Amino acid sequence: MSKISIAGLQLALPYGDNRDALEKEVASTMLRFPWVDMIVCAELAAFGPEMRFAEELPGETERRFQALAKRLGIWLLPGSLYERHGGLIYNTAPVINPQGEVVARYRKMYPFRPYEAGVASGQETVVFDVPRVGRFGVSICYDGWFPETTRAMVWDGAEVILHPTMTGTIDRDEELVIARANAIMNQCYFIDINNAGRLGNGRSIVVGPQGEVLHQAGQNNEIIPLTLDLDLVRDTRKNGLKGLGQPLKSFRDTRINFACYDPAAAPSSYLQGLGPLALPARRI
Repeated sequence: MSKISIAGLQLALPYGDNRDALEKEVASTMLRFPWVDMIVCAELAAFGPEMRFAEELPGETERRFQALAKRLGIWLLPGSLYERHGGLIYNTAPVINPQGEVVARYRKMYPFRPYEAGVASGQETVVFDVPRVGRFGVSICYDGWFPETTRAMVWDGAEVILHPTMTGTIDRDEELVIARANAIMNQCYFIDINNAGRLGNGRSIVVGPQGEVLHQAGQNNEIIPLTLDLDLVRDTRKNGLKGLGQPLKSFRDTRINFACYDPAAAPSSYLQGLGPLALPARRI
């Protein structure tokens, strides 16, 4: 078995406590599309970008989603929420299996600084296995701008990247290009689910392992149910994208040591010259 049906939920949600609305939308999706195996929601969908709702994990919100996944018998990635841990706050996405168990928690490695101030960086990539289907990875929003995050998950065998997003800014066009690039360079499925309404401008995108856009949403509420075939990932990686490039094999076999990945290398004088990571200043 190599196929799995995944529904992305692009929802127009307000600021505040959206947990009831999320539960209702997930349950409604399963009534309409009972063949779906997994549901993926957008970044910070449960509460929006309000750190006052941060809670320790495991916690009440996670337990509610665990009960929901178990009741419906589905894999559930309910977006992310702010996690309070050790005096820090992380942007964390839990992954819940059909038995209601949390099998992974991913902490966003690249908070959207300087705008996402006060959020700590996660230190580990996350992959998990769906039995009899394949291996999945999780990243969040701005992580996608850093090719190392996707490549590290693929290095560990990820064939599908689940990527909750909360983007309401004018750079959504660029993010759509980045989603396709991540899929193409790593020959994987890339599932980028954005919020709509006050929490985002939608335009969620699902890309296949040969760079094909399987679906691009509009800007309003939209349910995106698709069936993925992971054998296509395996064939593309083995035989090349469109029978051509096999970049993962070349990356595996290279003898090149890039200075930017060597912790013993001297800092880049050019990058140091760009100045501090700070909000842009007014020009007049």
